Amino acid sequence: MRKEDNTMQKIISLSKRRGFIFPSSEIYGGLEGFWDYGPLGSLLKNNIKKLWLENFVQKRKDIVLIDGSVIMSSKVWQASGHLSAGFSDELVECKKCQKRFRFDHLEELKGTKFEKTWRKCPECGEIIKEVPRKFNLMLKTFVGSIENDASRSYLRPETAQSMFTNFKNILNSSRVKLPFGIAQIGKSFRNEINTSNFIFRSREFEIAEIEYFINPENDERFFDLWLKEWENFVLKIDVRKGNLRRKEHKKEDLAHYSKRTVDIEYNFPFGWSELAGVANRTDFDLKQHSEFSGENLKYQDDETKKEFFPYVIEPTIGIDRLFLTILIDAYSEISGGRAGEKSNTKQEAEVVLKLNKKLAPITVAVLPLVKNKKEITKKSEKVFDLLRNYFTTQYDETGSIGRRYRRQDEIGTPYCITIDFDTLKDDTVTLRDRNTMEQERIKVDELPGKIQKYLND
Repeated sequence: MRKEDNTMQKIISLSKRRGFIFPSSEIYGGLEGFWDYGPLGSLLKNNIKKLWLENFVQKRKDIVLIDGSVIMSSKVWQASGHLSAGFSDELVECKKCQKRFRFDHLEELKGTKFEKTWRKCPECGEIIKEVPRKFNLMLKTFVGSIENDASRSYLRPETAQSMFTNFKNILNSSRVKLPFGIAQIGKSFRNEINTSNFIFRSREFEIAEIEYFINPENDERFFDLWLKEWENFVLKIDVRKGNLRRKEHKKEDLAHYSKRTVDIEYNFPFGWSELAGVANRTDFDLKQHSEFSGENLKYQDDETKKEFFPYVIEPTIGIDRLFLTILIDAYSEISGGRAGEKSNTKQEAEVVLKLNKKLAPITVAVLPLVKNKKEITKKSEKVFDLLRNYFTTQYDETGSIGRRYRRQDEIGTPYCITIDFDTLKDDTVTLRDRNTMEQERIKVDELPGKIQKYLND
């Protein structure tokens, strides 16, 4: 089921108000296509990456991790084809308002009097009759003290290439055997003509991907395995299955290196769009880098002693897009207040972020029932000091207890702990569950183990 049209505005508002995401350089008017992750956003993003690494590196014995440089030799991009016309978008410019747009993002005008290349400007309504021209997406920079052609380089548009250029280093240093994968999470940069939909399409973004090297004979089997693995990871972090679908690329739409590509799409408020994907890159990359560098990047089979270029299955997911997906999918509103909690604003819809418990930026909130009783606040601070050794914990004593519950619900905190007068008598506290709002009394020294158990259930 598709979200209501104003969901994106609510997500953007929540993100800034609660410290998930801020516009980059905002005090100077901002910089289009760049975003800063705030205190809560940084924690949530790191939790996403941590869970990804746990699933695809820590728990597997066939995948190693690297962290490649953002700037590489320009020869890398010549070999990969990124400096050719193939890594370009078609650009058109409105002569009236001087705004530039991606040609494929504009609506085609219908009717016999219109040419096929004519489009309507979304800003001013002018008919754009310009023939689209190629615009390379690479962000250019220079390395060294002199800015000339020899020192020109580029910020990487993808993380994949450092995994290919380090293929031989990995073989020699890690003693891996086919099939095996190289994993990486890192920043990438593309000089998009138009950014859109908050952090969905930006100029600086983070990618998590794997280059999985296999014998060419097994490419179809491993492709299907990785497509299922990739889809299962998204489902594991509680993205609803009904909001996901697969999109098979037609042969004529495949990238020049791809034998097969399938996108995993999510039903965003602005429509179905790519969240992740799996591609069969064949042996294109290793062959190209072997030819351009002069290095032998073939793999030698231990048994047959034959050398060959492995095929590569590439599962990729955008961390920023996954971040947005998680916020949208977890966002819910409850009208008229939540049952069992007193509210002074019963007419207002209360926001609850039903985040996966392991992803939530704050795991536990410690809430003294009142702040004007020193014995209550002192005990609360001791509970806070205990729990922050185990979990990301927040201490909050401002406002009524109901208002503080709602603040924590809005940022997705799974558990709230209230310290009250009974705590001073029997050393028990109230543990409240975000989703069910059920409350139970627990001994203070049992809290770490009990919360950990609930997180693992």
